[in-house]
Amino acid sequence: MGRIMGTYVFPHPPLIVPEVGRGEEARVIKTVEAAKKAAGSIAAQKPSTVIVITPHAPLFQEYIYISDAKVLEGNLEKFRAKEVSLCYDNNLDLVEKIISISKKKGISAGGIETGFLKRYRNLNQLDHGAVVPLYYIDKEYTGFKLVHMSVTNYPLEKLYEFGMCINEAVRNSDENVVVVASGDLSHRLTHDGPYGYSEYGGKFDKLIVECIKEKKIKEILSIDDDFREKAGECGLASIVIMLGALDGYETEQEVFSYEGPFGVGYMVSKINVIKEKIKEKSENHCKNPYVSLAKRTLETYVKTGKVIDVPDDLPEEMLKNKAGTFVSIKKNGQLRGCIGTIMPTKANIALEIISNAISSGTKDPRFNAVKPDELDELSYSVDVLLEPEPIDSIKDLDVKKYGVIVRSGFRSGLLLPNLEGVDTPEEQVGIALQKAGIKPWEDYSMERFEVIRHKE
Repeated sequence: MGRIMGTYVFPHPPLIVPEVGRGEEARVIKTVEAAKKAAGSIAAQKPSTVIVITPHAPLFQEYIYISDAKVLEGNLEKFRAKEVSLCYDNNLDLVEKIISISKKKGISAGGIETGFLKRYRNLNQLDHGAVVPLYYIDKEYTGFKLVHMSVTNYPLEKLYEFGMCINEAVRNSDENVVVVASGDLSHRLTHDGPYGYSEYGGKFDKLIVECIKEKKIKEILSIDDDFREKAGECGLASIVIMLGALDGYETEQEVFSYEGPFGVGYMVSKINVIKEKIKEKSENHCKNPYVSLAKRTLETYVKTGKVIDVPDDLPEEMLKNKAGTFVSIKKNGQLRGCIGTIMPTKANIALEIISNAISSGTKDPRFNAVKPDELDELSYSVDVLLEPEPIDSIKDLDVKKYGVIVRSGFRSGLLLPNLEGVDTPEEQVGIALQKAGIKPWEDYSMERFEVIRHKE
């Protein structure tokens, strides 16, 4: 059984290679020294295969390029350093496993047809996003096979899911693997940078560095496209795939360096695997009838496409009472779906949960529908909403105790109470307004409500 030993983030400015920098690399000495340190750490792990994910390999719409050439080679001739030339054997067995598993998960990945390559011969060569980190690794350690892949325009969660495919492929092999995510951060840190200045550049870099240091994967996956574009980032997709490859492992992390010379952010970091997480779930793990019903509903629907009948063994309150409910689904501690009803729409609470469990797992527009192979990794909670009451002021809210509903005309938005990362009423109302599409300066009314939360 193979395993992922660790993952690393390398920036890829050719300038940090001495043959290109010709002395100018001294201006990014923190990055140079950190790259050497990361390469030394990889050498100590002695991987049999290194996977490099780079945004500068061939880039296609909704298709992840993975080189299927027998030999992978490239140089820095474009940067007046043709003498920097690297060559590796491709680990084609692992490549085939990644492609096969990805296909089963609905993710398109693979190489480029030979006829196409004849027209674009350079596409199958190592790009500078791969050569720059490999330059430093090669100085410390050789003899490994390589897997060379690109990114695509998938949503971040789907890129994370592709990383999980890499994880599964490695487990099904005999390889000890290190994953390298090649990518710079913001290109808009200063007015004289390559893309000019944006106030979002520094914010983006600060967020990424902090999230890597503290393993805040949820925050990284929630970064929206508008923020990415305004920050002018380069490496987020590579990093997200890398994080997906770590799914199911306990890890320890370290940021070796960060600096922003030339208006571009460079981070060097590692996340090493400590051990595999132990799954504690069993068929009888969930004893709460509210949560059991949500779990049984979604699992049946995902596996068979059928909606279950209301079970006979439910508490009387679930069969006789009506209420709005929200079903929240998490995967490895991260939100995987959450949909509900403010007021009752069904004959009883049980039917309300059945409807909302299916919607949460298959119709939440923020996520792809849950797939059968994910079911064992999901956890559930069910909130039963008590009757809302109007309030006149934000001062009447308590984020731990009350949820909030905002309304303006036909638009409404709801946020549940006691949510991770929501610490003030202002944040709570702001998110609810955003969900409703109501601008903060518009006239709107507020209601507060309490919930009875059922968890596994």
